[in-house]
Amino acid sequence: MTQQKIPAIYMRGGTSKGVFFHLADLPEAAQAPGPARDALLLRVIGSPDPYQKHTDGMGGATSSTSKVVIIAPSASPEHDVDYLFGQVSIDQPFIDWSGNCGNLSAAVGPFAVANGLIDTGRLPQNGVVEVRIWQANIHKTIVTQVPIADGEVQETGDFMLDGVAFPAAEIPVAFMAPADGEGAIFPTGNRVDTLDVAGVGRLDATLINAGIPAVFINAAALGYAGTELQDDINPSAEALATLERVRAQGALAMGLIATLDEAARRQHTPKVAFVAPPAGYTASSGKAIGAADVDLLVRAVSMGKLHHAMMGTAAVAIGAAAAIEGTLVNQAAGGGERKKVTFGHPSGTLQVGATARRINAHWQIEQVVMSRSARVLMEGVVRVPVPIE
Repeated sequence: MTQQKIPAIYMRGGTSKGVFFHLADLPEAAQAPGPARDALLLRVIGSPDPYQKHTDGMGGATSSTSKVVIIAPSASPEHDVDYLFGQVSIDQPFIDWSGNCGNLSAAVGPFAVANGLIDTGRLPQNGVVEVRIWQANIHKTIVTQVPIADGEVQETGDFMLDGVAFPAAEIPVAFMAPADGEGAIFPTGNRVDTLDVAGVGRLDATLINAGIPAVFINAAALGYAGTELQDDINPSAEALATLERVRAQGALAMGLIATLDEAARRQHTPKVAFVAPPAGYTASSGKAIGAADVDLLVRAVSMGKLHHAMMGTAAVAIGAAAAIEGTLVNQAAGGGERKKVTFGHPSGTLQVGATARRINAHWQIEQVVMSRSARVLMEGVVRVPVPIE
C-alpha cells in the first residue's frame, strides 16, 4: 500500500508543538469532522501506542506534543482564520476536540501569514500585523500580534519563555472574553465549591470556565507544597489517580459530564490544578525561583500527567481566577483586586494579565493577555499508510 503524502507543517507554539494542516490540503473525507478525519490524524501522530512512545508517528508521547491543528480561511468577516485544535490521546484511539490549546494559539497567526491566509496588503515590510483568529473548538476570538521582518514572519528574537530552551520573537496573545463558551464563568454560581472525592473526602475547589474549564484546589489539601516537579508526581500511579478523581468530580459539578465514567472519554477538559502561596524552589531547568519572584504557585495536570510547564489555556483560567476576589487562586495570590499575576510552574514563571468586571451578580472577563513565541520546526509532507477515501 502506497503511503499518502499530505502537506503539513510541524510547529512549536509556546511550550507545545504539533502538526499543522491547511484544511484544503487534507483528503476530502478528512475535511469534515468524523471517523475518517480522526483515523488519519491518529495515524499521523502515531496513536494509539501501547508503548506510549509515538515511535511510528509525529507525536512526542506527551500531552504537550501530541497535538494537531487545522487552519482554514474564516467564514466570518470579523476573523482572518478559523483554528481547530485536536488533543490526541497517546494510548487510546481518540482525539479530544472539546477545548483549545493556548500555547499553539501563538503559532496560528504565523502559520496564517506564512501560508498566504492574510491579505498581503496588510503586511508591513517591518513591523507587526494583527491576526484575528476564530477558535472553532470553543467559539471564541483570539487576537495575536505577529512580528514581521523583511516581509516575512520574524521567528528569531531575544524573548525567553520558561519551558522553552531557546529565545525567539515575542508574540502577544489576547484571549477575548474567554469566560463564555460552555457556560457561565462559574458554572455552579460559586467562587468556591466543595467536592466529595473518593479516597480524599470533602475538598474545596474553584470551578471556572475561562479559556478552558478548570478545577483549582489547594495544594495543601492533598499534602503538596505547590513546588512539585514532574518527577514528584508522575511516577506515582496513586497520585495521578487521585488527581483524576478530583478532575472527574469537578467535571461532574460543572455539568461537563453526566456520569463519572464519561470523564475517561473527555481527557482534555476540564484541567485540574493545585495552587499554593509563594515559595522558593528550583525549576526543572535548574533555575532558582524565589518566593519574591511570584504571586503564587500553580501545578497543572494535562492528559493524566503533571505538565512540564503550564498549558496556555490553563494560564488564561489562572489569570481570570486571580482577578476575581474569593477564588482559591486569588486567595493563594494574597487576595485583593488584581489585574495581572505572576505564577510559578515547574519550568519557571509566567505573567498573565486579566481584566475582570462584575455586572450585577455575574463576573465578566474582558480579555486575558500573555506573551508566547512560535517557530516552524519542519515543513513539507507527512506520509500516512492509511487509505482515506
